[in-house]
Amino acid sequence: MKKRFILLLSLGLFGCSATWQQEPAESTAAKKVLYVAPTGKDTNAGSIKQPLKTLKRASQLAKAGTTVYLRKGTYTEALTVKYSGTKQAPVVFKNYQKEKVVLSGKTLKQKDGDTALVRIENRQYVTIQGLVVADIETTRTNETPIGMFVTGTGRNIQLIDNQVRRIKTNAKDGNAHGIAIYGTGRLKQITVRGNRVEDNRLGASEALVLNGNIDGFSVTNNIVRRNDNIGIDLIGYEGVATNPAEDYARNGTIAGNVVSDSSSYGNPFYGKEYNAAGIYVDGGKQLTIENNTVERNDIGIEVTSEHAGKYAEQVTVRGNLVKQNRFTGISIGGYDKKRGGTKQVRITANQVTGNDTKGLEGGQLLVQHDVRDNRIDRNTFTTGQDNLFVAHFFKTSSGNQFEQNTYRLANGTAKRWIWQDQEYRTQSAFERAVQK
Repeated sequence: MKKRFILLLSLGLFGCSATWQQEPAESTAAKKVLYVAPTGKDTNAGSIKQPLKTLKRASQLAKAGTTVYLRKGTYTEALTVKYSGTKQAPVVFKNYQKEKVVLSGKTLKQKDGDTALVRIENRQYVTIQGLVVADIETTRTNETPIGMFVTGTGRNIQLIDNQVRRIKTNAKDGNAHGIAIYGTGRLKQITVRGNRVEDNRLGASEALVLNGNIDGFSVTNNIVRRNDNIGIDLIGYEGVATNPAEDYARNGTIAGNVVSDSSSYGNPFYGKEYNAAGIYVDGGKQLTIENNTVERNDIGIEVTSEHAGKYAEQVTVRGNLVKQNRFTGISIGGYDKKRGGTKQVRITANQVTGNDTKGLEGGQLLVQHDVRDNRIDRNTFTTGQDNLFVAHFFKTSSGNQFEQNTYRLANGTAKRWIWQDQEYRTQSAFERAVQK
């Protein structure tokens, strides 16, 4: 397999406070509405007829219970959420009546470390909805542009129906993110729903990522496409969290997403290598990946850990359509013997068809290093051009089960399975080899 590089962290996340600013949780908290428009004035009252002008001023006024409506137009500034909400009185920033609201980073001054167009740090009960976040770019390795960034400690953060596009690094060893959620302290009850994350140039990073101490989340019904690295990534053990024992994404659902055309080929960090997964679990636990459409990526769905002695575990991959990916459909296990692996994962009831379009011997299911006690059942595997169903060139696997899978040839009659670097031409011979 072509080498996968370890993801780089240049986000400057360490040293964040593990507290959030919170208004008193009063059940009688007053609800307030503010309006912002490019034609407004910050000395205005913030009414629909006398709107504020800047996101900065709106954020200064948006305490618990405030909904900020952004009127149509382009805002050439970043939004940093200043206050938390409460369960009864959240803080909401959203577009007004489906008007097109663009937060543009074209003229935004960047700094060393991360620069985000939307930043939520150490907050709770905050919703960002209906915004277009676009066009922040760098040529410097030490700058990391981000479309939407959630970090620190917090809970009940919602990113809904936003569009994040053209977030770019042009540095050879650079990093950029569309949506990045980094739990330095514990982040809980995170919702990422109905967003479009597309046309981003990511360097060594990801289009939509949850990394570190994240306990409880849903990533649903998003469209993630045409990015030059990983589409959706769930990461552990990279040293993001202040508590190493909780440094992994867990207790989450990734469902109903359409992830397409993620490819690292031509990305300056990777060169001519097909390394980008549509959906990637790198050390996450207790996850469900279901009912997604994952197509035309380098790798469809990948579940493993890049860190030796660590695992992706207790993950269910269920009911997904995985098709026409360049290297392989579903991959488990570390890409070399210096990596971690995959255990106690169930891959069930998926349609995995026509993958390995580049003829790289990845087959429909790629089994790599340190793969143990996994169950692969009730899937339908339909071959691509090389008629290879399962590819396993390592000998570091044990306790795996293949049950009630259907194997279909797209053409020809020569069925192929490779297990522990031995090739088999019948299903029964392959299944006997697995059981040894």
